[in-house]
Amino acid sequence: MFPYHKHIIIALLSILSAMTCSAQKLLIPMDLTQTDHLKAYGLTYWALTKGAKSDWLLNYRGGSFMLDYTDEIAAECRIRGVAFEQVDGGKSAKIYAEVQSEENNTDVVRLEKPPKIAVYTPPGYKPWDDAVTLAMEYAEVKYDKLWDEEVLQDKLKDYDWLHVHHEDFTGQYSKFFAAFGSQPWYVQQVTLLQSTARKLGFAKVSLLKRAVAEKIREYVLAGGFMFSMCRGTDSFDIALAAHNTDICEEMYDGDPADPNCQQKLDFSRTLAFENFTLSQNPYDVVLSDIDVGPTMIAQPQNDYFTLFDFSAKYDPVPTMLTQCHVNVVRGYLGQTTSFRKSLLKKYVTVLAEREGTEEVKYIHATVGRGTFTWYTGHDPEDYQHAVGDPPTDLHLHKNSPGYRLILNNILFPAAKKKKQKT
Repeated sequence: MFPYHKHIIIALLSILSAMTCSAQKLLIPMDLTQTDHLKAYGLTYWALTKGAKSDWLLNYRGGSFMLDYTDEIAAECRIRGVAFEQVDGGKSAKIYAEVQSEENNTDVVRLEKPPKIAVYTPPGYKPWDDAVTLAMEYAEVKYDKLWDEEVLQDKLKDYDWLHVHHEDFTGQYSKFFAAFGSQPWYVQQVTLLQSTARKLGFAKVSLLKRAVAEKIREYVLAGGFMFSMCRGTDSFDIALAAHNTDICEEMYDGDPADPNCQQKLDFSRTLAFENFTLSQNPYDVVLSDIDVGPTMIAQPQNDYFTLFDFSAKYDPVPTMLTQCHVNVVRGYLGQTTSFRKSLLKKYVTVLAEREGTEEVKYIHATVGRGTFTWYTGHDPEDYQHAVGDPPTDLHLHKNSPGYRLILNNILFPAAKKKKQKT
């Protein structure tokens, strides 16, 4: 080799090294140093809408995000109160090497395109009626509202991700008749649903809701992402299983329930649960034995659930869905408080449970070409949310682990698909 060739090579290496070191990255840490975990998700979503790409560093500092540095993104972080670190090329290369090392339970998932989001919710409902819409409003994530008519008109195909408001798909109005049957809000809800059913050509609300559930099921099987909480989970499967029978008593749909409705349930239609037993007492708010119920109501200070630890490199999807800065999360109640583990279908993955019990809080599964993720309870920062309670102020809960689990699901559909390792 001629001497001047050696000098050229050294010079080129120096230039490349300088270019690498000057390639600035913006790290959004998601560990305990983060000032606002919830707005960090919204910031990342916003960056995707601007054409930026983000790397989700699974299990690295609480599931941090890494983006190319721009002054615009840094300024937006400051405006939203999101903590960030400016990282030079050398340090970012070390972070990527650490995260991708086979010795660590970490990995990198590229987020490429913001999912188009729909929320299935009744007209007139406010964001604070539902923890998911409350979280998206606080995080500044855009979404569209859909209701029964839009679902039956196949508008779901225009969306990547659907959140199902905690609706009772069985047509029993959450079985609130005994406790709230004379309350104006209950009468208004019944009137709205009955008029909607008539408008769309259904004789009963239960038949309308069953048809809507079937459309959502088709959406998932065709490749959609479905997320639901509280009563929108178990009531969905109950409605699907009851497609050949009537489970509603007269005060709910004008005629008696089929006395053999339990025997006529078809568990082949359900997404998550099988072999469950209906609660046929129309005055009891319980729908079935899927919901274990509020077993810790007398001791909320002792109510916690544990997130499962998954392999980031071999199970990236459940790993994404459980990213958090803690692994033990405070429990909370809802119309559906926790799922009974023994009634889950075999392909369902448990993401979180109360250790040593039958109580499951958070599940996920792939069905057809799509997925569903169901999360129990009503509001992660309001232990026993009652009708008429004031809305939760998320400015007081910027670092809520329970709300983080909701927002993991917002970014999950943005992830670049990659082949599973074998």
